[in-house]
Amino acid sequence: MSSETIKVKMIDHLVLTVRDVDSSCEFYSQVLGMDIVFFGEGRKALAFGDQKINLHELGKEFEPKARKPTPGAADLCFITEVPLGDVIKKLTRRGLAIAAGPVKRAGACGNILSVYLYDPDGNLIELVNYL
Repeated sequence: MSSETIKVKMIDHLVLTVRDVDSSCEFYSQVLGMDIVFFGEGRKALAFGDQKINLHELGKEFEPKARKPTPGAADLCFITEVPLGDVIKKLTRRGLAIAAGPVKRAGACGNILSVYLYDPDGNLIELVNYL
C-alpha cells in the first residue's frame, strides 16, 4: 500500500434516491426494523446499528448528489440476527414476495445464507445470516 492510499475504515452512511420518502420509511421501519431519524432541514434517514441510509426524494436531491440519482438502482445486503427461516415467515405474512433464496453466498466475512426481496422503488434487498 503506497503512502498516497487513503485507507477506509467503515461505511458511515449511504444515500438512496427514492420516489416517495414516506413509503421508503414505512418499508424500512416496518419490515426491517430500522429507526426513522430526522436531521438537517426536515431530512429523513433510516438508522440501524452504527450506520444510516439518508433518503433523497427524486428531483429534490440534497447537493452534492450522485451524477445520475436513480430510484431502484441499489443492491443492498443487510445482516439480520433473526434466523432466515423466521425472516421468510415474516416476509410471507406481510405479503412480500421473495425474489430468490434461500441461497448460499459469500459475504464480506465468510459464508452467508441469503434471501432477496425488493423495496418499494425496486432496489434489491438481500437479508442474510452468517453460516
